[in-house]
Amino acid sequence: MSNIYGEWLRGQRARVGLTQQELADAAIMTRSHIAHIEAGRRVPSREDARRLDRALNTGNVLSSFLPQDDVAVADYFEAARQLEQQATVIREFALSYVPGILQTEAYARAVLRVSFPPRSAEECDRLVVTRLERAQVLSEPVTPVVWALLDEAVLRRPIGGPQVMAEQIAHLTRLVESERIRVHVLPFRLGVHSLLPGMVSLMWFEDQPPIAYSEATLLGKVHDSPALVQQLQATYDLALGDALPSRESLALMKAIAEDYDHHD
Repeated sequence: MSNIYGEWLRGQRARVGLTQQELADAAIMTRSHIAHIEAGRRVPSREDARRLDRALNTGNVLSSFLPQDDVAVADYFEAARQLEQQATVIREFALSYVPGILQTEAYARAVLRVSFPPRSAEECDRLVVTRLERAQVLSEPVTPVVWALLDEAVLRRPIGGPQVMAEQIAHLTRLVESERIRVHVLPFRLGVHSLLPGMVSLMWFEDQPPIAYSEATLLGKVHDSPALVQQLQATYDLALGDALPSRESLALMKAIAEDYDHHD
């Protein structure tokens, strides 16, 4: 998103001589939330913008000219990627393929190789490295807490072929068995479920409100409206209630990986 809004907010804060913490206190927000808005990583909710207008005595400028962040741009995931690195809890739902932070190199390469217009080998390499760097959030033994809710299609679709899939599912099972992540599978036999329309990622933070990120083909959006985030959380919980328990999900993943291993 354009950072004109964040730069203007920073300028108004400097005009009245407030630090980020002082503005946060006056607007009943967190300092890190102010920092993300000024850096262009987040858009304030309409209520936050009203409080900022009151704290800065800017009339209704900040609330009237909120950025329209639902426009698709080439780097639509960048804001979500940065937030992902700061999250203390991440809950992913995947409908078609393994979430980025859980992908192996071979699986990521198979996913990123298919695009229009076609990517060069150099660009594909760069994107694979970026995706693997995202996975470094799992290098800490506990934080962030990661749950992955996977449609069974994620495990059954042979992205990259049987060998790549066997390796990818083995990676997931190792993370589950080491108790680094938790995985639940929504089985085909369930039929329809509440998250069937698409992918969503939920994130919680130590010192700022939770957000959600949803994605479709060439489109992605960070949501920080409290009402919408709460609705997406409830939708996730509804689907989670229909999923297989953790132990049964792990057994299914192992069985599918074995099928790929024995594929002729």
